[in-house]
Amino acid sequence: MGNGDIRVRGLAARAGGWSARHRWAAVGIWVLFVVLAMGLGSAAGRVDVKDSDQLKGETHTAAKIIEDAGIEEPASETVLIQSKDGSLKATDPAFRAAVTDVVKAVDATGEVTDITTPYDTKTISQDGRSALVQFDIRGDSNTAGERVEPVLKAVERVQQEHETLRIEEIGGASMMKTFDDAFGDDFKKAEYSAVPVALGILLIAFGAVVAALLPVALAITAIMATMGLMGVVSHVMPMSDTANSVMLLVGLAVGVDYCLFYLRREREEREAGRDAQTALRVAAATSGRAIIVSGVTVCVAMAGMLFTGLAEFEAMGLASLMVVAVAMVGSVTVLPALLSLLGERVEKGRIPFLRRRRRNGNGAGSGSGESRFWTAVLKGVLAKPVVSVVVAAGALLAISAPALGMKTQNLTLDQEFGDSLPIVQTYNRVNEAFPGGSEPAEVVVRADDINAPDVQSALADFRERAISSGASRGPVDIKLDDAKNVAFVYVPLVGGSDLDKAGASLDKLRDEVRPATLGTVEGVQAPITGQVAGSKDFNDQLVGSVAPVFVFVVVFAFLLMLLSFRSLTIAITSIALNLLSVGAAYGILVAVFQHGWGASLVGAEGVGAIVSWLPLFLFVILFGLSMDYHVFVVSRIREARLRGRTTKDAITHGVVTTAGVVTSAAVIMVAVFAIFGTLSMQSMKQMGVGLAAAVLIDATIIRGVLLPAVMALLGERNWYLPKWLRRLPDLTHDETADAVTGTRTPVVEEEEGERVRV
Repeated sequence: MGNGDIRVRGLAARAGGWSARHRWAAVGIWVLFVVLAMGLGSAAGRVDVKDSDQLKGETHTAAKIIEDAGIEEPASETVLIQSKDGSLKATDPAFRAAVTDVVKAVDATGEVTDITTPYDTKTISQDGRSALVQFDIRGDSNTAGERVEPVLKAVERVQQEHETLRIEEIGGASMMKTFDDAFGDDFKKAEYSAVPVALGILLIAFGAVVAALLPVALAITAIMATMGLMGVVSHVMPMSDTANSVMLLVGLAVGVDYCLFYLRREREEREAGRDAQTALRVAAATSGRAIIVSGVTVCVAMAGMLFTGLAEFEAMGLASLMVVAVAMVGSVTVLPALLSLLGERVEKGRIPFLRRRRRNGNGAGSGSGESRFWTAVLKGVLAKPVVSVVVAAGALLAISAPALGMKTQNLTLDQEFGDSLPIVQTYNRVNEAFPGGSEPAEVVVRADDINAPDVQSALADFRERAISSGASRGPVDIKLDDAKNVAFVYVPLVGGSDLDKAGASLDKLRDEVRPATLGTVEGVQAPITGQVAGSKDFNDQLVGSVAPVFVFVVVFAFLLMLLSFRSLTIAITSIALNLLSVGAAYGILVAVFQHGWGASLVGAEGVGAIVSWLPLFLFVILFGLSMDYHVFVVSRIREARLRGRTTKDAITHGVVTTAGVVTSAAVIMVAVFAIFGTLSMQSMKQMGVGLAAAVLIDATIIRGVLLPAVMALLGERNWYLPKWLRRLPDLTHDETADAVTGTRTPVVEEEEGERVRV
């Protein structure tokens, strides 16, 4: 029977075979899909997550009241006027003159409204040496950062005229502008440099321009198509800029990985003596299948974010899921067509000093895929598997240990940026003089008649008790919107930027002050929001979602591995090794960013906490991406086992022949994630370092040492499937190189498990 007559039953093999036979149609369909997705997305436009949908709890209720009332909260700004040497007080003529000049200067810009002086609002510090001028920026608060510059310059001019005083502006609009100026380009450079970095590493890995361009091209087209689909889907589930950035990262990582796996196997088979058509069929049947198993597993992991109940996480999860699915489909359809079209031309653009070394092998798949380094490592690991497991697992458990003391919170401004920006110093000075004044709690009060005597009495009582209870030192500011029957009460919390202490003050307001005052008036709603409240509500929501997300991801990943490899042992060890990898990443994060151990090595600081959203985000992302390598390596081991090798020989063959592609893929991921670790924001540093460290650990210690050592210890029990589980659907669809080419392959029997078929 000739090569062309062999019938294969795997989905990936059939898809690859069809694409290779109808290569122009496959390429055309892919291009049409990308163009249509982008066109539909552009026409539909993207609907972003609303503020009222960002969180649950009181923060959500407050945002919903404001939204339903049609109130556009303006961006509030504050000018701190402070005696530099402490010689002047707010009552001194020179100080009063500076206040007057600030009011005149900002009013003259025409960009502000509702200006108040410290003498009217009593915003003078207890020592009398600091005071606040407050006002709002006209227009939409979301774009206030674009209009605040004239106001900032006006304040700077007043500062120049009063050298004995410190006159500085801070607020939502000025912070927005500062961050955009300081970090907008930073983010763009990080995103734009990710592609060149990946391309450079692929050039080294393949030594040919065309071969290196294919994975990048696939990843970019998958990302472009997903961006269009996000626009369409956003009308059902709103998206966000954060979801877009995460999608780009994940899309680049898996898009390049999947193409790399496929392309490396095709080249490996050709080097082993296969003709181009047969090599492509083998790659489709083997690496293509591994891509589908991996892709589905990653999609399941990403879907875990949909169980958080947090709109931002749901958007990130859905966007990531879509880009993985698109990249997976592209890898098993358009990629075979392109390889068939290019043929030997995939080697075009050879780089002279990166000539790849050809090695003579002993059969299919034993060519250039062999790695001398990993062969040497494997020899030692398999010689003493018990020692390898104890040392490697012990090291990872030691690295994971700090994670037991993990503390999460939304980072404050000074934690996020340190003292790298002048506005951070202003933030700290305002908090020192007016604890909680830079980020007060905001009570949104809605009543049938906000001016009713009992409501007004309750508001006054709330203001008094907020201070007498010790939750605030004042001043408590109340703003009424008579037309909407809504009042805004701003309460500076004792504790200021210390979120633990400020959180205790918030609890007093919510649990003691509010029930005794506003809570006594029938029909009044008074949810409390603000930065501290938002952080607390966010953490509470996350804590509540950890268990369902964890269970969903682990259980479904376990089932997919069980059905895909028909081995209970493989499924259990897969989950255990991935959890160990995630635990090690958590330990590194806590050690570096919470305790500050070695923080300077990555240009970071020990800020005492991990940003709230990161642990769950990392768990989902890392669990998904870890499966990429795991499925690829285990698939190759299983393939060798099906061809009649002993388990030990199959382990050696599987690890050393995949080492090159896993290393290349890991280096790309580590490099891309490390780019985000260079950003100035501590949250981005934490994400970049956590992802990079986890991928590095996963591709080396886990896949190169622990996986082969554990499998060597288990021996033939690796393929064990109890009789009562044999009725489960068979999703293996194994297509070994010999099966595709028509070579007779022995059937391997297992004593305790099921019959392993080819």
